[in-house]
Amino acid sequence: MTNSDRRAADRLLTSVVRRGGGWVVVLAVATTLTALAEILLPAALGRAVDAVMAGSGTGHWVAACTVLIAVCIAGEALGDLAAGMSRARATAWLRHTLLGHVLALGPRGARRFESGDLVGRVVAGADDAGNAASAAAMAAASALPAVGSLIALALIDPLLAAAFLTGMAVLAVMLRGFVREASDVTARYQRAQGDIAARLLDALAGARTVAAAGTQRRETQRVLGPLADLRAHGFAMWRTQTRMTVQGALVMPLIEVAVLATAGLMLFWDRITLGELLAAGRYAVLGSGLDAVVLFANRVVRGRAAARRAVEVLREPPTAYGTRTLPSGGGGRLELRGVTARPGGEPAPKGLAPDGPAPRDPVLRGVDLIVPAGAAVAVVGRSGAGKSLLAALAGRLTEPEAGEVLLDGVPLRELDRAALRRAVGYAFERPVLVGDTLADVIGFGAVVSSPRDLSGRIGEAARAACADTFIRRLPRGYATPLKAAPMSGGEVQRLGLARAFAQAERLLILDDATSSLDTATELQVSRALTKEFGDRTRLIVAHRAATASRADLVAWIDEGAIRAFGPHRELWRDPAYRAVFRPADAPADRDGTGAPPLQDGADGAGPPVRTGAPDGEAVRGAGR
Repeated sequence: MTNSDRRAADRLLTSVVRRGGGWVVVLAVATTLTALAEILLPAALGRAVDAVMAGSGTGHWVAACTVLIAVCIAGEALGDLAAGMSRARATAWLRHTLLGHVLALGPRGARRFESGDLVGRVVAGADDAGNAASAAAMAAASALPAVGSLIALALIDPLLAAAFLTGMAVLAVMLRGFVREASDVTARYQRAQGDIAARLLDALAGARTVAAAGTQRRETQRVLGPLADLRAHGFAMWRTQTRMTVQGALVMPLIEVAVLATAGLMLFWDRITLGELLAAGRYAVLGSGLDAVVLFANRVVRGRAAARRAVEVLREPPTAYGTRTLPSGGGGRLELRGVTARPGGEPAPKGLAPDGPAPRDPVLRGVDLIVPAGAAVAVVGRSGAGKSLLAALAGRLTEPEAGEVLLDGVPLRELDRAALRRAVGYAFERPVLVGDTLADVIGFGAVVSSPRDLSGRIGEAARAACADTFIRRLPRGYATPLKAAPMSGGEVQRLGLARAFAQAERLLILDDATSSLDTATELQVSRALTKEFGDRTRLIVAHRAATASRADLVAWIDEGAIRAFGPHRELWRDPAYRAVFRPADAPADRDGTGAPPLQDGADGAGPPVRTGAPDGEAVRGAGR
């Protein structure tokens, strides 16, 4: 990591410390008062001993010692409370900041970092960084007795201070080297932890596949693959800490012996009193007890390493949104102008090292497409043609490398975030359900004026997605907790469809979102798309000819371009188009065309279609 990266991490750590709020101040005051009491206590004890030796009154010195001991006890108790509260506040702020930034990154963040690694940075890493606030205060407070002891020894006799300072200089050099070395080792240890967490998350997500394949042992070995590195880095951390502990254990007694020997000579020469000898011995022990400083410094080191990993996430620029809104009365007209895009929205390569990974070619190249307002358009093509990429571009889940995507004449880049997400709804092949209850799942992201309107929209969307029936069969219906609702893949997919139906106001994008539905259910959903949602533009990634046949228009993607754009019944005459839906070794139908059986009087295209395009609407494609 460069010096600029370290400075950025230190600035973040400073912000984390400030977020501890007033508890950081309480912690600093409590630890400072405790340290001052510890510094004054040996002097008070020494004075009490001298008073006893002189036969004078000792009551006020005993009282002073009692007060100082009480301050130490109260200060430690208050310091522990303040440390816990400041750590909780600082950790909560950093976790909130990291999580908000990760969500602002969107899918790009998940591609840049492994999911398990991100979880580790947000959870464990944020806790380590949040602990740095209290650890820094405690480390500073632990260093105060050493400074105070040096001053007190100098007041007793300068030679005592000189003996103490010589040993402390050696200890300070050792401590600095420990902090520098431990920072790098801890960072490597945390990276290995993140790698294991990422692999474990992948394994848990694919638990059924692993069980079905009987590859538990192999998967265990894969997840624990970085364990050797983790072990090596752990041992390196242990060796670093042990070396510092051993060195400190050797140096600190030598400091005490040097101070006590010097104090003994001072007493022999009558330069100090017996009480001052006792005080000097106590100051030597108090000042050389830097093991607490090492402990808290190690926590600060972990916090710095965690802050560096957090900075790596926070440096990723979030998706920028504009301030424009969509024109009122717009019907959801979608337009792609000269769009070129790579998988996952990767930017164009700007030069790679000779041994670096080869850049992936653009999947879509110069695509021009107009989806008429209110039309149902199926996007078809062979696997890898770019159907899902086009769907992601249509709702700005990814960015084009070149070109522009517009909705009702407004570039998506210029749209306000809330306006864009309110206008566009997505349904995916494998939807991730978010919410406490099934009603929360369907209403997730929907913007309505009142709870009653939300309830009505949830019911309407569930019925359109054919989810209402199985939801009402559950004991608590829509109030059933998500975790208590066992569902098949098709039922999960129907909930995802219902969520999209409830959210989208202008553009509804279905990315193979009916693949797990049976034929009858898919037909019902298709009819709902035509009737209930006929006022919205629908972009449907389709793999079945029947799905494409029920759309108004079909955008056929081939070799990175729109090869043809028109009604399914017209495209079906092209053998290459029919081959998109038929495996290479599948036999042709009895009429030799490979078309589906004729229904409803259609010529191989399913039910009659409607164009959905107003008079004069331009329809363009990069056909060939």
